[in-house]
Amino acid sequence: MTIRDGVLVLSDGAVFAGELVGAVHPVPVTGEVVFNTVMTGYQEVISDPSYAGQIITFTTSHLGNYGTNPTDDESPGPHCRGVVIRELSRRRSNWRSTGELDDYLAGHGIVGIAGVDTRRLTRHLRDHGAVPGAIGADLDDTTAAAMAATGTDGIDLVATVTADVASTHAADAGAAAPARRIVALDCGIKTTIVRHLTGIGTVEVVPASTSAADILALQPDGVFLSNGPGDPGAVPYVVGTVGELLGRVPIFGICMGHQMLAQAVGASTFKLPFGHHGGNHPVRDIETGRVEITSQNHNYCVDLDGVPDVEVTHVNLNDGTLEGFRCTSLPAFGIQYHPEAGPGPHDSRYLFERFAELMDTSTTTGGR
Repeated sequence: MTIRDGVLVLSDGAVFAGELVGAVHPVPVTGEVVFNTVMTGYQEVISDPSYAGQIITFTTSHLGNYGTNPTDDESPGPHCRGVVIRELSRRRSNWRSTGELDDYLAGHGIVGIAGVDTRRLTRHLRDHGAVPGAIGADLDDTTAAAMAATGTDGIDLVATVTADVASTHAADAGAAAPARRIVALDCGIKTTIVRHLTGIGTVEVVPASTSAADILALQPDGVFLSNGPGDPGAVPYVVGTVGELLGRVPIFGICMGHQMLAQAVGASTFKLPFGHHGGNHPVRDIETGRVEITSQNHNYCVDLDGVPDVEVTHVNLNDGTLEGFRCTSLPAFGIQYHPEAGPGPHDSRYLFERFAELMDTSTTTGGR
């Protein structure tokens, strides 16, 4: 691997030196810099469409030690702008591995910077919030800071990651009630999510721009609203679609989908200082008192204050923010985190069964 000196410059002027890895770009790469606290699962994180427009800082010390393989991709290709690494492993060692992380980044056109003091960078982001940054070589600090001045606020990033055409995924052979038909609105859906949904029925994944009428024409037993990147306030067309579906078919939303559902019932959203990104966030299920360790990836949060006919179901134990709610008069609920755990703990996978129960007990008929 050829060593190329590089630098990460934040829009507030902070500078972090390192070595460029991955793809070679003729101009600096810019994006909103966030940090993720997972200990493993770097390939799943990098290939998560929810990171569109962002540069991912990994807080774990070593990356690349178990290589990469096609099975662990969460999308056909990464949508993040870049990655920041403390130390990139020089060789891989794992029986499932088919390639090096450095080659994976280069093959997908993703710029990385290694050798960075990621502890100092993470502390900076905790103090100052997620800020735009630029990665490149021979950057003038002032020029680079100006280049990095744009974040993800107000930008429709869902349109950059959603599927161009619909796709059908058959229910698993051993799926309970395989006759269930689920329409998944793709705001940036992950492969592992689709796999879990096929455990409870046949899944039709449709583009985020699909109208409510077209969704209902598929005669679904339930509609799933997927995760996705960026500002939930920048995709009003999805919110409008969800509003038209409410009360006509059971709905389950996660992450961005949770935020879309919340806005459709009258809630607002706001940006967290540095977001929740990692596989170790404790969440309490208010009804059961059970604490789940969850996988999360979002910069925005929902505010349900003053919204009628909703009930908070889950809360984050780190900062007290909303992690889940349900509608009390409609068959719909949302969760802010990623219950499929790709990557992360499996504590929250029961939510897919909860969605199945909602579809089976609901009196709504969808498009039928």
